[in-house]
This record gives sequence, structure tokens and C-alpha cells, in this order.
Amino acid sequence: MPLNRVEQPEGATENAPRFGSDVIAQTLRDLDIRYIALNPGASFRGLHDSLVNYLGNADPRMLLCLHEEHAVAIAHGYAKVTGKAMAAAVHSNVGLMHATMAIFNAWCDRMPVLVLGATGPVDADKRRPWIDWIHTAADQGALVRNYVKWDDQPASPAAAREALLRGTWLADSAPKGPVYINFDSAMQEAELSGEMSRADTARFVQPPRSGVDAKTLDEIAGLIAAAKAPVVLAGRVSRDEAAWAQRIALVEAMGAKVITDLKVATAFPTTHPSYAGDLRGRRGAETLAVLKQADLVIALDWVDLHGALTVAFGAQGPKGTVIRVGLDRHIHNGWSMDHQAHPLADLTLDCDPDAFTAALATRLGAAQPAAQVPTVPVPPVPAQQGALSVEQIALALRHALDGEKTSLTHVTLSWDGGYWPFAHPLDYLGSDGGGGIGAGPGHAVGAALGLREIGSDRIAVAVCGDGDFLMGVTALWTAVHYGIPLLIVVANNRSFFNDEVHQEKVARMRGREVANKWIGMRMSDPAIAIADMATAQGCSGFGPVETLDDLSAALSKAVAEVKAGRVAVVEVITDASYPESLVAALTPEAKG
Repeated sequence: MPLNRVEQPEGATENAPRFGSDVIAQTLRDLDIRYIALNPGASFRGLHDSLVNYLGNADPRMLLCLHEEHAVAIAHGYAKVTGKAMAAAVHSNVGLMHATMAIFNAWCDRMPVLVLGATGPVDADKRRPWIDWIHTAADQGALVRNYVKWDDQPASPAAAREALLRGTWLADSAPKGPVYINFDSAMQEAELSGEMSRADTARFVQPPRSGVDAKTLDEIAGLIAAAKAPVVLAGRVSRDEAAWAQRIALVEAMGAKVITDLKVATAFPTTHPSYAGDLRGRRGAETLAVLKQADLVIALDWVDLHGALTVAFGAQGPKGTVIRVGLDRHIHNGWSMDHQAHPLADLTLDCDPDAFTAALATRLGAAQPAAQVPTVPVPPVPAQQGALSVEQIALALRHALDGEKTSLTHVTLSWDGGYWPFAHPLDYLGSDGGGGIGAGPGHAVGAALGLREIGSDRIAVAVCGDGDFLMGVTALWTAVHYGIPLLIVVANNRSFFNDEVHQEKVARMRGREVANKWIGMRMSDPAIAIADMATAQGCSGFGPVETLDDLSAALSKAVAEVKAGRVAVVEVITDASYPESLVAALTPEAKG
């Protein structure tokens, strides 16, 4: 589905590239990069001109953003749905500095983003006084090198094309992640010295294949046959429907239980008889008990395997066999600890989890899922006892959506997996990746765009905390401007409450006054008018809502607005509290 409102340039476009930036723009089109999110900057004015006056602002289409962090966050959200990189352009060193948090989120979430930057002129003799000097860096890529898969600063149009081919291939190849390509502003603006032939881009970006050999499959099949309580830890996997079905069929053939992780996108239907829950939720103790009984654990790119095994089995690990599947080791480095503690494993397979699942399902003769996944009716919303809770928001929202297909693009930290059933790979898209607050709105915009791109009629829905929303609210202007409908519900407890939990724990450990935990945390006096801030971006804003009746009415109106093609935001005043299971998970080092 095309965007409703894309700026149309006047005049005719040119048929052949004449400048270095024309080659860059043409290569982006040849790579089928459909969009480029950006906040404009003089360092890539050449590329900007090429996108408009050479390509006609089509394929890729520019998405104007109000902050570089939003540009990358939107690209990140798009990748969560499509699995493919879109481009985000950031201006010189300062724009890159703005974007770094969003790049880190994409890195930790293993999501592909093609981040394009610019600097210079590298030739000092060509720099304008003052401004070009402060916006030029000798090694600009060093700002992000530790949390991108690859970076480059090509010195010619031919080298720029090669960098884009390699960068897109790397970003889209598992383990996926962001790349950064930095273009010399002088190279962009220089006229070409001769004709450049087009590259056959498809032959440069074929994804590498990974698999597992027949002998290893036989070994694993034997382990499965001997196991009495196999468990699959379903972590980072794709949004592919065929892979989803193969995963279900494999689990059924194994007679296994499945545990998932709310930090990443849904990997298994939560109403399936084999589903055992997630380790963090209010049923976390029951889920942990299932893991403790496992005599075979197969971890499909599980984010923190060491942590899960240690909680369940202690430092010595399980007596049964642990099989670790994934390619993540290829991008571990010494700067970022996002790879988590090194886990034990009896068998490590350097293989994409989806490829492994397909191969093992075939080996076990598991063709199609056998079990019928039940549809769960929406339970009634619990009666209001005080301030509204996140559970009441979730259930009221499900009632308001009335069976509409949705993609839950973001949830609050206080969310519990039991609030919302997942039956399809697009039902839930995971968290921000790096714990970088402010990503929720941008991810929602990008995911909504991605849903349009794949032709889905799903409604993009995000449930954001107030702190997250306030840091990312201006990302919604882009959605309104380009007619990208979505729904955001803001659970507003008027506090950076996660840190209240930590301050309470520290006070208890030190024997100090717990009542002071709110100082430096609460966003009150004055209360921030969140719905008004949404309205200022052009959204349909509702709230603040404080009662169940008003919540139901506001959500019904908001859903109608989204169905009509608009962006709707509902502000809900919530209680400042977390479930005890979540408090324990957030601060396991502090007991009592």
C-alpha cells in the first residue's frame, strides 16, 4: 500500500547520473531500498538533491523526521516487520551523535538498518569557514563502530556503490544489524569523470546460507528420542509464517514445552498446549519449574542463555544436554556486553535458527502443525479499585479492538505476557533491544509503515510508558504527515518508576528512608499534558483518562480514528506500581 502523502517534486527527472550523489541514489534504488528516513543536513545536500531531482523522490521515498534518533528508530521498527533494512540518513558528526541511541537499540535487537552519513569536505582546502570544520571528523565511524556490523567512508562514487552493496548485504545477513556508511560531501557534489555502468545488484546481496549436516541431525534426533522432558527456548527468530509453522510442527514432534521471552518478538503461539510461558511474568515461577525439569534444552538464539540456565539449574548447569543454535557469536565484541555471559552448551550449532528448525523438522517427519491453537476469548476487565492498571488497559484495549488483527509493536516494562495472546509471528514485535528509552513511538511508526509495505491490514498498536512516549513523541509527526495510521496508548504513572524501584531497593539495603524514593523521579507539578503533546503533532489525542468507563469510550473513539487512516493517542493515568515478579526480576541482587 503506497503512502498517501509523499511530496512530489516539480519538473522532469534526469535519465543518467551526473554527480557522485546520483550514483549513491541510483544504487539505493537498485537495492530496492524503499524508504529513507532523515532529518536534513548540509553534509548530504548532494544526496538530498539526487533523491529529489534525479530520482523524483521515489524508491527510495524520503520520510522527513524531526530528530535523527526518530529516523533510525523508524527504520528499526520497519525491519521488525519486514526483516529488511531501510535507510536512515543522519547529518555529519552531530546528527550521528543524535542517532547513536537508536543505532545501539537496533544493534542489540539484531535488526538491519542502513545508516547513511556524511562529513567534510575531507579535503580541507574545500571547506567553508567554521561550519564545515566543526562538522568534519577524521574518523566519524568511530562514534558507532562498536555497535554496528560494519562501517566505511568511500572516497569515490564507485567505492560508494561498492560500500552500499556490501553494507546492505551485511545488514540483511544473519546475525542482522545496523551498518554505517559515511560519504564525503565533496565526493557527493563532484561531477562524474565518465559514464558508470549499472551494477547487477541482485548478484551482490544474496544472503549467505547456513545449515546443519545430516550426521548432526541424526545425533539430535537420538537425543530427542531419549529425552523425557525436552524444552525449547524460542528466542530471536524471523517473522516468516512458514518458519513459524515449522517451529510448531517441530515442537509437537518432539513432545517439547516452549518458553519465550518478551524482550524479543513472539516465537510461538501462546495458547498452544505446548506453551509454558515466559520466565519474567506473573506465571514465571511455573515456567521456571518447567525449565528445571528439562533433560534436553534446545536454545534458538536465546538472548541470555547463561542467565536462564543459571536461574534454573545453578552455576553447574543442567545434567541434561544443552543445544545452542544461532549465529550471534559472529558479531560479539569486547566493547558492548550485549552478548551476555558466556553460556555452557554441549552442542553448539553455527546455524540460523529458522534453517535449523526446518532441517530438524524434516528429519523428524514433522510436516505441518497438528494441534489446533485455540482462540481465547477476551476476559472481562477487572473492576477498578484505585488508579487504572496496565492489565486493565490491556484488556480494555482488546475489547475495543473487537477482534481486529493487530501488531503489538511495543509494551511497557510492567507488561505481563498473560495480558495478550499471540497466535501469529506479527502479533508481537518485541522490545527496543538496547533498553534505550524513547524508542517506542519511532518503532511504532516504522512498524506501521512496514505493515503497509507488506500489504497487511493489521493495526499497529503500541502501549508506551510516559517517559518513553515523552522522549519519542515527535516521531509521530512523521506518521501523521505521511498518513501512516497507528494507535498508541500511554500508561502515564507520572514517574520514571523503574528507577523508583531501584531507589527503594538501595534504601532498604542501606537501612535508609524508603519514602524518599520518588524524589527526582516524579513528573508532576505541573502534570505533563501528554494527550495535548500528541495533538500538537497532528494526532487525535484523547485523555487524560482516569476511569474504566472513560477508558472504554476513549479507546473506542481511538480505534475508529485509526480505521479512518489517522494516528490516535490515548493518555491513561495509571498506578505507580509493578507486579512483585517484575520487581524481583529487575532487582534480583536486593532481597527484602
